[in-house]
Amino acid sequence: MPMKLHCFGESGNAYKVALTLTLTNQDWDPVFVDFFNGATRTPEFRALNVMGEVPVLEDGDLVLTQSAVMQDYISSKSGKLGGRSAAERREVLRWMFFDNHKVSGVAGPLRFNMNFLPEDKRNADVNGFLAMRLASALKVMETHLTGRNWLAGEDMTIADIACAGYLFYTEPFTFARTDYPQIDRWLDAIAARPGWKHPYDLMPRALSGAA
Repeated sequence: MPMKLHCFGESGNAYKVALTLTLTNQDWDPVFVDFFNGATRTPEFRALNVMGEVPVLEDGDLVLTQSAVMQDYISSKSGKLGGRSAAERREVLRWMFFDNHKVSGVAGPLRFNMNFLPEDKRNADVNGFLAMRLASALKVMETHLTGRNWLAGEDMTIADIACAGYLFYTEPFTFARTDYPQIDRWLDAIAARPGWKHPYDLMPRALSGAA
């Protein structure tokens, strides 16, 4: 029976899971969540995920929330993208925690504020602070990727997918690939993997507009 990923195309965190499922050749189906019309705030969705967040992954009777947990589960289940040794596994976790706190945890709110909030609710000071934090995190990644192909090991892992999750979106959120040549090269390498797809080609979109 296919796994079910509750998601929508604009969610970078859902994209991390969708791409992990796809690149590990899992059988899965997207279940559209109408986020912008309040679907995650309904009692039905809260019964599925008390946190009221997308994504949610269902595998039979198992229900998982939080994208990093889902990626770890998929990696463990498939035996792929998890690192080749205990030391690499620790590196994978290190970069996934970094992503949660410094990359996606900042890029997600910044992209939302700049593109999906009504203009009269956008706060330039808040967005400036988030942009500064994101640039600092990206500089760390740019330095780390100099002279190496992947973040956490000799091959791509779920850490690469996690840290790249928001960086394939082209709505403006102060990130320009041309500013980070090592990250640009790394994103091209991820996109060259067989089966890779843009988030809007993997999951149904909630809104129409620029890709």
